[in-house]
Amino acid sequence: MTIAVNTRFLLNDYLEGYGYFLYETFIRITRNHPEHEFIFIFDRPYDDRFVFGSNVKPIITGPAARHPLLWKFWYNVKVPAVLRKFRARVFVSCDGFCSLHTKTPQCLVIHDLAFLHFPSFIKKSHLLFYKKYTPRFLKKAATIATVSEFSKNDIVTRYKTEAGRIDIVSSAAKDIFRPLNTVLKEATRNKYTGGIAYFVYAGAIHPRKDLMNLLKAFSVFKKRQQTNMKLVLAGRLAWKYESFIDSVKTFRYRDDVIMTGYVEEEELVKIIGAAYAMVYPSLFEGFGVPVLEAMQSGVPVITTVHSAMQEIAKDAALYVEAGNYQDIADKMMQIYKDENLVKQLIQKGLEIAREYSWERTANLLWHSIDKASSYEL
Repeated sequence: MTIAVNTRFLLNDYLEGYGYFLYETFIRITRNHPEHEFIFIFDRPYDDRFVFGSNVKPIITGPAARHPLLWKFWYNVKVPAVLRKFRARVFVSCDGFCSLHTKTPQCLVIHDLAFLHFPSFIKKSHLLFYKKYTPRFLKKAATIATVSEFSKNDIVTRYKTEAGRIDIVSSAAKDIFRPLNTVLKEATRNKYTGGIAYFVYAGAIHPRKDLMNLLKAFSVFKKRQQTNMKLVLAGRLAWKYESFIDSVKTFRYRDDVIMTGYVEEEELVKIIGAAYAMVYPSLFEGFGVPVLEAMQSGVPVITTVHSAMQEIAKDAALYVEAGNYQDIADKMMQIYKDENLVKQLIQKGLEIAREYSWERTANLLWHSIDKASSYEL
């Protein structure tokens, strides 16, 4: 059969979030199912590395869908035209949007409903679009997939969607995230912190990640411990980051805060793997991939309760109340002082990380796609 895939997040300059999910699942799905043809629908020029095999046909249909008006046009006019032209049996969209103007069955992947929980952390025009169209997308989709039990329950509760319609296709961490040897750890620390141990945060610089409270917690930690420990923030500037950057500039311990900006994945593996611990204080996540990347790298984790992180990390992390910088500081001090605790968290984290893999995720997503392909509108 012919399977069309929304690949607008397979971007040449960087992969994040949806892009990683698309890349890791469909490089496997296209390889595992050579008997099927895959139409990859891009909204801008693509990199040849995203054409995974001879059974993949890339199509560019613009304009680039970068804001709500173009989203509507792209999904409801341009995508249906491609689906008709290639007689697609199913359309897969992994960014929470689907087409409302096609008869082709659709497999819709919704990672989370963060826009409902933290509406102030999203552009108003985007928020209005999400609120208006997400319930319509859920009704239109033949099958729905999401990345955690938490997100599934959230969709069921918020939109009264039947639980049986929703498949869980857990995310994963790439195999390249693994414990580093001593030499590589030292080289990475020398490069970023002058050889000094550090806490790491990995992810976008965005209000939902609650990095202001991480700064406050780091300040409390530094005052109490009198240590030269550093804090490395590895991620791109995403949205509403200006006040955070201003805070870093005037921060008492600003010389101990290293902001790397966006880094390529190979470098991120080293930055996470050489860290003393990961601190991931996000207010809300549908899954929380950086937490899993750290555990798979043999790095202990401090993260927040609620949302999906506790479901993923189980007893392999220290948990803090979201938004509570004092709690974050206490856990940083606890992990700094207790070597036995660190060893226990590392061991448990490695064990839990083995439960997740992109091969497993790809197989689960394929099951949802296959169900959609047999759906009759």
